[in-house]
Amino acid sequence: MDWRDWELFCEVVEHGGYSAAARVLGHPKSSLSAAVQRLESHLGLRLIERTTRHLRLTDAGDTIYRRVRPLFTALHDTRSEALAMSSAIAGTLRIKSPYEFGAHHAGPVACALMSRYPELTIRIDVEHEVVNPVAENYDIVFAMLEAPLPSAAIVIRRVFSLERGLFAAPALLDRLGEPRTVADLAHFPLLAGPTDTPWAVTAPGGAVEHLAVEKARLVSSNAHIRLEAALAGHGVLRVTASFTAAAVQAGRLRRILPDHVCEPLNVHALLPARQFVPAKVRCFLDALEAHARGEVAAPTDMPPG
Repeated sequence: MDWRDWELFCEVVEHGGYSAAARVLGHPKSSLSAAVQRLESHLGLRLIERTTRHLRLTDAGDTIYRRVRPLFTALHDTRSEALAMSSAIAGTLRIKSPYEFGAHHAGPVACALMSRYPELTIRIDVEHEVVNPVAENYDIVFAMLEAPLPSAAIVIRRVFSLERGLFAAPALLDRLGEPRTVADLAHFPLLAGPTDTPWAVTAPGGAVEHLAVEKARLVSSNAHIRLEAALAGHGVLRVTASFTAAAVQAGRLRRILPDHVCEPLNVHALLPARQFVPAKVRCFLDALEAHARGEVAAPTDMPPG
């Protein structure tokens, strides 16, 4: 009996179909289908009704999934806790991160650690949506959160605070003039994220002013898209300083209101609430903290445009 077939059956059910499970696991869709067929043949039961549009469990399939899935979850938890008791930096580290943080912080740290630990494999999925690290089987989920976490199965282990600034292309500033105050920016097009609230900016005297973003020229959850729009002169961008460092150095962007302070970007590391944190997770978070302090060199190349 191949217990891996049982687990792959659970993965197919959990992700809602063969295609979705194949994307998450990185396996060919055909291998998942073959695993379920072998399990059905071994049991002499039909577990999944195959339709062209969606997956539907048979009564037997539903019963088996409900009984077996918790066993594999417990097995993986036990394995993770056992590995956490050792100091070996090995295995696969699964991470989900927003683009901006992933490209200029998590990515460089991952490259540095893979060079240092040849037995460590890292997978980074770049998405803006916040997901549950337990339900989606991630070791770390990086997210910007404004509200408490609803699930007791999640903990916040680290918070990374990153400097942000306001940036614009020289062509835009030549056309509209150099802003001297936050009020001047009311006449500038803005490039915002979909969850942005009014941008809070602290003036040199300590007064906090807010810039409305409801009428932003471009709204996108992808920081690279907003960066491309800023480079093309379509608006003012609020973003982490490291994300625009290469463009500023090349003269393609300028920091505006440099004597003003934007709210920092606070990025939370969400982990499954377990007794032991695996060594690979501890190592990555420690390295990321060092990177945020400037102890690890950041990349100088711009994202592909």
